[in-house]
Amino acid sequence: MSSSGLLWSCASQESKPALLLLRRALVWPHPRAGQAFMLLWVSVLVLAPVSGKSEAVAKPVISLHPPWTVVFTGETVTLTCHVLHLHAPQKIKRFLWYLEGRMLRETPGNTLEVRDSGQYRCQTQDSLPSDHVSLTFSSANLILQAPPFVFEGDSVVLRCRANAEITLDTTTLHRRGEVLSVSDESSDFRIEQASLKDNGDYRCSGFKNGCCSYSSNTINIEVQELFPRPVLTASLSPTVSGKSVTLTCKTQLPPLRSDVKLWFRFFKDDDMLQLGSESFLKIPTLTTRSRDPPYYWCEAQRGSSGVCKQSQKSQLRVQIPVSRPVLTLSPHGASVPEGHTVTLTCKAESGSFPILYQFLREEVVIQKMEPTQGMKSVMSLRAEHSGNYYCTADNGLGAQRSLPVYLTVTVPVSRPILTIRRPRSQVVEGDVVELYCGAWKGSPPILYRFYHEDNALGSSRVYSRGGASFKLPLSAEHSGKYACEADNGLGAWRSETVSLDIKVPASRPVLTVRTPRAQAVEGDVVELRCEAQRGSPPILYQFYREDNALGSSRVHSRGGASFKLPLSAEHSGNYSCEADNGLGARRSETVSLNVTVPASRPVLTVRTPRAQAVEGDVVELRCEAQRGSPPILYQFYREDVPLESSSAPSGGGTSFYLSLTTEHSGNYSCEADNGLGAQRSEVVPLSVIVPASHPTLTLRAPGAQAKVGDMVELRCEAQRGSPPIWYRFYHEDVPLGNSSAPSGGGASLNLSLTAEHSGNYSCEADNGLGARRSEAVPLSMSGLTGSRSGPIATGVTGGLFSTLGFGVVALLLYCRLPRKAGGRPTSDPSRSPADSDVREPVYHNAPAWLDLQPVYSNVNPKGGEVVYSEVRRIPQGSKPAANSDSVLGLLRTHLPSHGQAASHRPSDPPGSSVIYSQVKVACPSAYVAPQS
Repeated sequence: MSSSGLLWSCASQESKPALLLLRRALVWPHPRAGQAFMLLWVSVLVLAPVSGKSEAVAKPVISLHPPWTVVFTGETVTLTCHVLHLHAPQKIKRFLWYLEGRMLRETPGNTLEVRDSGQYRCQTQDSLPSDHVSLTFSSANLILQAPPFVFEGDSVVLRCRANAEITLDTTTLHRRGEVLSVSDESSDFRIEQASLKDNGDYRCSGFKNGCCSYSSNTINIEVQELFPRPVLTASLSPTVSGKSVTLTCKTQLPPLRSDVKLWFRFFKDDDMLQLGSESFLKIPTLTTRSRDPPYYWCEAQRGSSGVCKQSQKSQLRVQIPVSRPVLTLSPHGASVPEGHTVTLTCKAESGSFPILYQFLREEVVIQKMEPTQGMKSVMSLRAEHSGNYYCTADNGLGAQRSLPVYLTVTVPVSRPILTIRRPRSQVVEGDVVELYCGAWKGSPPILYRFYHEDNALGSSRVYSRGGASFKLPLSAEHSGKYACEADNGLGAWRSETVSLDIKVPASRPVLTVRTPRAQAVEGDVVELRCEAQRGSPPILYQFYREDNALGSSRVHSRGGASFKLPLSAEHSGNYSCEADNGLGARRSETVSLNVTVPASRPVLTVRTPRAQAVEGDVVELRCEAQRGSPPILYQFYREDVPLESSSAPSGGGTSFYLSLTTEHSGNYSCEADNGLGAQRSEVVPLSVIVPASHPTLTLRAPGAQAKVGDMVELRCEAQRGSPPIWYRFYHEDVPLGNSSAPSGGGASLNLSLTAEHSGNYSCEADNGLGARRSEAVPLSMSGLTGSRSGPIATGVTGGLFSTLGFGVVALLLYCRLPRKAGGRPTSDPSRSPADSDVREPVYHNAPAWLDLQPVYSNVNPKGGEVVYSEVRRIPQGSKPAANSDSVLGLLRTHLPSHGQAASHRPSDPPGSSVIYSQVKVACPSAYVAPQS
């Protein structure tokens, strides 16, 4: 089939013919034998280099959406990282994105939205970074947009785009400064079938009628090669009927265009053999030799009318491998004297020309001949080395090697060389040295003799290549000159003399530590003195602490060396020194040095079990000096008064435990002393807080008995507790109100009574260390219950009288005795008028039977010192003036006869009699709590 109509697109790439070799095993008659075989082998010959890039390692590829490298500021471009060939998508766990070479982000998917200008790359966990893609986010009025990559044959769209605020009437596309196209209808310009001629700088301009013109950015478009020129290769492949040759048209698409479909054409001379998407073609092998073999080539084309490229033309020919050569030597014989000329001839009986011959001795190439058109090659050499000699013949179809031929060259012995092998750089008395004598050439056997100052020491005969040795234990007398002699019967040779000097190693040195005082203290300067009693100078002295080098000194005469060391705490440890004169280093015994460090200023730490120190807590006083040699004695102080002392035998700190009371508030410090000067810590203040005690609730009413409408004062006070204290008041466990005492003391709550206020009252005190509740105080109001029967009142009243009788005597004694002893009078001028109000009854915590007690009135006849209380029995037939005056009896209060209070003295009810009387000394401090 003629291909003249199909070659127009690739005609510009016509190439010179090349040779494609086909080798196959064929049966071929030999003119000088009954029948022989010529083996022809198939190989693949690459006849032209591939101009494209090889895919050694696949890189990811970035695509853009929209497909422009320049967009307006504020728009978004989506980058997609495509992974090609190497990695299955399910194995990729993450994608790494880079901007300007710096890590930007890691994403689980292969897309990323960006809004910033710069060079972007992507990478997976197992791939190389992709090639960069440059993006520009422009704020200009007019931009020219183009795709990031352009390849041969691409249809390229260039878009001239104005921002949303500008409407253009005409747009113009420029290339390399020249107008390429003008349009007043569309802003898109198209380049069909891009090629290298379309390379260059592009920009666009826009014009708005009656207004102004605009110019865009410049974009450089570089059209890249879609695929390199194909290469035609050949290889043998087995078939059912025998063997065939597979021709392969090899080329490669770039990763960015891996989806492009290529068509391939195969040609033999001017005939097309195959057209299709397959890049290979099988043809039968040649069975006979041809004087004019045909030419083969191939074409690769994008689609049906795209980029087309053609391979070089190649031929298939039959060649004959070279036969095994034969090596001959001249003159004939197994032994040749050194220096004589020997001719080597290598001959192959058959093989295609040209043939390359090589000559070898013991696997080493000694001569490589030029390729020849003849069947043999000859070389001459001077007999110098005995050994096996070979030759090889190679015509490119497989090298063939001859059988070995052994050549013996007899050589007189050369002048030997004496070497003294010693166990160290300088020989030392007591060492064993080895005298080695060797002649670098000479036919064996060779007799070696050893001499010291021309006196024979010994001899040795060697039957193979190499020298002889003689071992000599050294003493001081062995210093002198040595020589050796070699003789193989063709003449004896004496070596040059070698001098031997015996040295004395340095003895074990002694280290002395010289200190300025009996005990080494931090800051002192000590002298380390090291000296070896024997040894050939110069001697290098090295000083060590715990095997760490401190310094060194070289002494060129007898004597020792010194090293001065300013001491610090880290210099405590074991010291040693080393003496070395090149014959072996000797280490001294270790000397211990203990550097005593004065105690540093200690730090006192007060460790409390909670945020604040509370009475009853156990606190830990921890004193510790960060530096100082043990043992360290620690002393604890409160307000400079010693509390406790403790020793730390191994260093570190020590603790002192203190069970807190209120008296323990104050300034604390501690002292550290290790015999080199005591150091006092800074002062640490400690404030002990006392929890609030159980409070006492007192009810104060304005009248003899609480009635509906009265204003009652509830007074709550905790006798102990660090301020501030928060007080809460309760009625039947229902909160009534609260009040704070910032400076301590108690707090009050005023309550206007209603019928619902009867019941039990309590209060609570809390200063942050736990709330404490008072005992309940019952309150009953008159008018809420009827009169009790006589028998009940009599029984209750009798019990009450007996209890009050004992109470009167006790109170008299309590209040009289302080006055006799010079105590404070019971009438306290500091009391407020409210505290001494004669009409104010005082309610303390009382038993639950308070509602059975009679009603009380207070009389203070002597200026508030003595209060008389009477309980009169009222006959059943008499009626009290008011229901609120009595329930079981009448409480009569005798007021003093002078002053305003006398007018308020109540008259005795008719028919009443005193059934109980009690004298009380008014001691407000015993039962009245101060107001807050």
